[in-house]
Order: sequence, then C-alpha cells, then structure tokens
Amino acid sequence: MSLYSEFAPWYDQLFPFREEVYLFLREHASTQGTRILDAGCGPGHYCRRFQRDGFLATGIDLDPNMVVEAAKASPDAEFHCMDIASIPSLHQSFHLIYSIGNVVAHLPPLRFSAFLQDVYSALEPGGCWIFQVVNWDYLLELDDYTFPIKTVGKGSADFYRRYPRIAHNHIVFDVELISGGKKIFHEQTTLYPLTAESFLQSHSAAGFSLAGMYAGFDKTPFRRECNSGLVMVFVKEPVGSQV
Repeated sequence: MSLYSEFAPWYDQLFPFREEVYLFLREHASTQGTRILDAGCGPGHYCRRFQRDGFLATGIDLDPNMVVEAAKASPDAEFHCMDIASIPSLHQSFHLIYSIGNVVAHLPPLRFSAFLQDVYSALEPGGCWIFQVVNWDYLLELDDYTFPIKTVGKGSADFYRRYPRIAHNHIVFDVELISGGKKIFHEQTTLYPLTAESFLQSHSAAGFSLAGMYAGFDKTPFRRECNSGLVMVFVKEPVGSQV
C-alpha cells in the first residue's frame, strides 16, 4: 500500500505519535546506545524519538515515500524500504524489535512463522520482541466489523475502516479517507487473523519466552472475549538462563 502520498496532509492526525506507546517500548529497550528495530516504521515517529534519546534506531517499511519522509525527519537514524519479512538482509542484531499498528497481520501464517524465526535470530540474548495487533479472538466471532469513524482536519475529513468479510483464514480490510465528499484514498487488503493462543504456540516454537500480554500499552490485562487490541512482549532468554 502506497500510503504516504495520499495521506500526507492527514497522517499525523490519523496516526499520531503517542507518548504512552513510546514509554512502553523504551521500558524494554535497555540502556542508551543499544540498537532497536521498528518493523513497519511508517514516517519514523518512534525511531526519531529513540534516536533523539540516545539509541541506535533502524526503521523498515514497504512504502518508499514513508521511508523518504522518515529519513528526512531523522537523518541520524537508519531507514530501509523493505518487507518486514526480510530482516536477515539487514545483517544486524538488536536489543529491541517491535511492530505496532497490526502490521504483522499482513503476513500469512507460514510466512509469519518464518518471520518469527528471523526476529529471534536478529535479537541479542536478553532482547525483547514486541508486537501489537487487533484482538482476533473477539473479531473472529463476528461476520463483519466497522471501526468507529475518525474525524480529522478540524472536521474536514472522515477516516473509515471496515472488515466487511471475516473468515478464520483471512479477513478483508477496507480503508477509506473522504474529505469534502471527495474520496482521498481507498484500499482493500487481506489480513490473516491469528488468535492469542496461536501466537503463544508459534512464539514458544520459535524459542521465545512470554514476558507480557496486554490489551494496550497502558498494560491493561488482556481479555480475549472483549478487548479490541492485543500487545505481546516476548524475550529471547540469555544463553544458560533456562534450566
């Protein structure tokens, strides 16, 4: 999805930097000077803050315009236009790897499993992997779902997000931005829903240990039957730490 060129006037209002999110991520980033990787960085808001706070930030995103904007805003950080499933091509290790905003739901299950192995390999011992998705456990009980409308630009634009068809093996995601009766952007893409239990199983198989499971970045405990979101924190245990 080539998002930025269409969303440029609206992006910061639709997906603003959130201090709560950054502080959660930073809590797992260890000390200044460690390397962090943002998988699906968009225009690099969080990379920029990490870099400013003394970390070595790398961001990757499929949208070339996003990557260009991220590099302009934070020239000291490192950005690459690439698929998040291509982490091995970076030839680097990181103390923290994270992916927020339901990005990993774009990976089919088999590709996601391979991606987890790559994340595990790219993490330093003791490092953290954090991701955020919608709570598929709840949504898979429905036939369709429409998100609340986001109104931005002082009321001049409406942002619509829908799951018009929900199935256990894939979900259609429909996104639309309308301003002044004019369609600014419209896209449909396929997402692959995985339940919380399947995430736990796949991460265990990849060698991760669960360190946290929340409904959001405020650390509200996760409840499968009602929460809208899921944030999971996993650790690559240091060598020799497991009995």
